[in-house]
Amino acid sequence: MTIAPPLPAQAAAHPPESRPAPKGGSRLRALDGLRILAALMVCLYHYAGKNGPTAESWGQSPGLKFPTLSAFATYGGLGVQLFFIISGFVICMSSWGRSPGDFLRSRVARLYPAYWAAIVIITAAAVLLPVVVRPLPANELLVNFTMLQQPMGVDRVLGVCWTLWVEMRFYLLFAVFVVWRGVTYRRVVIFCIGWIFASVFARVAQSPLTDVLVMRDHAPYFIGGLALYLIHRYGSDLLLWGLVITSFLLGQRYSVTAGWHEGMTGDFARSPYVIQAIVALSFLAVAAVALGWLRWANWRWLTVAGALTYPFYLIHEHLGWFAIRIMNRSLHLPPQVTMIATVACMLALAYLLHRLVEKPLGPRLKRTMAAQAAKIPVRERVG
Repeated sequence: MTIAPPLPAQAAAHPPESRPAPKGGSRLRALDGLRILAALMVCLYHYAGKNGPTAESWGQSPGLKFPTLSAFATYGGLGVQLFFIISGFVICMSSWGRSPGDFLRSRVARLYPAYWAAIVIITAAAVLLPVVVRPLPANELLVNFTMLQQPMGVDRVLGVCWTLWVEMRFYLLFAVFVVWRGVTYRRVVIFCIGWIFASVFARVAQSPLTDVLVMRDHAPYFIGGLALYLIHRYGSDLLLWGLVITSFLLGQRYSVTAGWHEGMTGDFARSPYVIQAIVALSFLAVAAVALGWLRWANWRWLTVAGALTYPFYLIHEHLGWFAIRIMNRSLHLPPQVTMIATVACMLALAYLLHRLVEKPLGPRLKRTMAAQAAKIPVRERVG
């Protein structure tokens, strides 16, 4: 529930830390809806918005096979920016009142079980049909189980897992600078302001190590999400909206420079103005959740959709290319039928991963880590 902004006199008498937090209980199902929307955007991009393995799977450029759809699909990669904004919001919300140990255990239990299963499934598919994606050498495959393959310079089993490396660095920064001492309004705001300036200074420094640590290109989205959660929890104020607007202004610049260049032509040419509009809509959508404007979107199926988002995101790219190649080129199904059937199959497999892997293994892994941490002397514990 969003608290109405206090009057100036009230704000002076009652700083944000002392105001009551919104009474919890209801899940923000609209946020689950935005999660699955972001995942479907990225899925559409991988199936119809680019060439490379996508064109190889279809047998020709999807720009020729889906002339209208591909014009929209090429912008689907911007779903990642929406993911990062949501992640900032959710991590701030879920870490409130948690110790560093609790925070670490919750992230490990949330990310790794489905990720490990996805690596096994996609490696098996690559062995069966290496013409689509070739299996990695054993030494590189094993490194992928750590989720640290990118800094190790190892090829990725999952094409989309570059975003997980970005997420991990966000978790680390947030844990070290905020969660370690306890999440509060003041610490989150200071963290956001510091991160904004650090990302700007990193661009000036032009240091690869600084770029990796500070994530100058991705920081604005996480910062915007953090500030929007504070707005949701404590109500609007100029400082928080200033952080959100600054994050958007910096984020839209990165999105344009990453997704467009002057003279871009061809089937997948993008407009910088459309890119800016999509980034703006991503910030506005999460802002609508923060302000409580989407409370009406409270359907139970959104919770299920939100639960499927992570496993769907992990498996949809490479396994989707396998499915497209088989259904369209081997079984000769029409392209439109192939597209719908592929998405449906990936959602069905995501449901199985959620039910058979995430639900039983995630909580068990978390309980086991917590029980083992409890055996460590109090002074030696992380949290």
